[in-house]
Amino acid sequence: MTSPDSPPLVSPSPCPAPPPSLPSSPVPSSPAPSSSSLPPPPSLPPTGEVMVLALGRKKQRVLIALSILPNLFLAFLLSSDPLITLSSPHHCHLPGPLPSPEVLNASLPWEKGGRPGESGGLSHCKQYLNGSQSAVVDCVAGWDYNVTEGLRNNIVTEWDLVCGQYWLVPVEEVCFILGILTGCLGLGYAADRLGRSKTLLASLTLSVVFGVLVCVAPSPPIFIVMRFCLAAASAGVYLILYITRLELCEPSLRLLVTMLAGLMTVAGELLLLAVALGCQSWRGLLGAGAAPLTLFLSYGIPGVFPESPRWLLLSERSADMNSFTERRNSNRDLRDDESFTELDSEPAPSSRPHLSYPELFHSRNIWKNMCVLGFTSFISHGISHCYSSFRGDVRGTAPSFYWTYLLSVCAGGAAWLLLWATVDRFGRRGILLLAMTMTGLASLILLGLMEYLSETAITVFSVLGLFSSQATASLCILFTAEIMPTVIRGSGVGIVLALGCVGRLSSPLMDLRNHYGYFLHHVVYSSLALLAVLSILLLPESKRKPLPQTLSDGEQYRRPPLGRRRRDNVPLLSTPNPET
Repeated sequence: MTSPDSPPLVSPSPCPAPPPSLPSSPVPSSPAPSSSSLPPPPSLPPTGEVMVLALGRKKQRVLIALSILPNLFLAFLLSSDPLITLSSPHHCHLPGPLPSPEVLNASLPWEKGGRPGESGGLSHCKQYLNGSQSAVVDCVAGWDYNVTEGLRNNIVTEWDLVCGQYWLVPVEEVCFILGILTGCLGLGYAADRLGRSKTLLASLTLSVVFGVLVCVAPSPPIFIVMRFCLAAASAGVYLILYITRLELCEPSLRLLVTMLAGLMTVAGELLLLAVALGCQSWRGLLGAGAAPLTLFLSYGIPGVFPESPRWLLLSERSADMNSFTERRNSNRDLRDDESFTELDSEPAPSSRPHLSYPELFHSRNIWKNMCVLGFTSFISHGISHCYSSFRGDVRGTAPSFYWTYLLSVCAGGAAWLLLWATVDRFGRRGILLLAMTMTGLASLILLGLMEYLSETAITVFSVLGLFSSQATASLCILFTAEIMPTVIRGSGVGIVLALGCVGRLSSPLMDLRNHYGYFLHHVVYSSLALLAVLSILLLPESKRKPLPQTLSDGEQYRRPPLGRRRRDNVPLLSTPNPET
């Protein structure tokens, strides 16, 4: 743009200037155009990073904190299954206040151990008929429980889910995991099509409703159905908060924020154990997790927790985006550095990102990355249970519940600290490869040398495998969220989490079979872990890279060929250096 007083611009040319000529008669010239008549310069469309930075630093950090805080209470709903299904030592109920050991030996038959290495003991499900040792019958008057760990009143002790009814406990665990799987798939897809904020509000509402219904369940079948629905809704809240949190961060903050959210979940799991020791009731424990979620329903108030700016950018709102640009240009002087209120506006009811299904089906690179990360998530979640129960499977002496629970929780917290210290320095793919290699090596050492390892060595390698498998599982989810484009990020992360749930199904299925075949189960997972190590080499690197928005952006996240030479970036017409 030129002003009337400035000389006319002359385009540079390699030809010499013409010789001066004699003055001629003046030629009337048209007046220079004014600045008001010139068309405005074209404005570039906003990108995802620009939309995030437009929020302002203060508002961005407030929204990130609001997305981390619910993890403290989601742990009550997603991690309480070991506490409410813990089976305590029990025997048939005998008349009298507290039977002595002599009375127990005279009233209960002796049974051999169920697994190799286990010593026998008094029967849990049989008793002598009328005190005579001639006939053995099932328990007639119920059971007495010797509760020394966990909740004094859980679903096992309240509904007597032991002996002939014990199969309901693994069924409940399987249905709970299937509920998480369903929530990840269904609500992840809904978050991509309907928006993050709407799906989050619906998931929070369902979590509160089913959390109350679970607490008042009168029978095991109703409890299992309500528990399935609660798991689906809670998993949807966790997933939507995860991807929204990442979409609110620039590349330098993504790992730190994800680590803080993971540590908040670890704190919730530790708080869960403390509340369990205090209330001693499974209904109060689940109510303590569902009640605080009602406070987060305030996220539905306009302006409190707005829609993800990256999802808004993809919405089919050409008119809204044009008005967004016009209002930004007209109110540029009214905008401060801390807030940008144009992003607080919710999308139109009919707006949703455009997704081309034929293009998605032909996005081979996206499918390849999703399959590799899903397979890795399946292995890391499935093999984690093998390390927790390995000592009990081999030696027949299972550790206490508190030791197993605290070890698993602390291993998860240490895994997040390790990822925070190394992933941004050495890259996502390198640390994922290292963690999965450590997982496979720990399994091979435990399986190949278990006859020669001491109790201390078994504990050390079990802790190492548990730590590395949890680090692998956590990094898989972060990796997936970073390389999946925004248009399918919810579905992509949901699929990887769902495959992790498929791996977790092996734990209740092994419990249902009383851990028969644990060796073959561990061998299969160890072999698949070595295959996962090779497949990780096919993944790209997402360290300090912007989040992809569209399918075409996601297709560009690929690993370069091994034989590719590095090209020079020197332009064709470059000015040579005279000093050289």
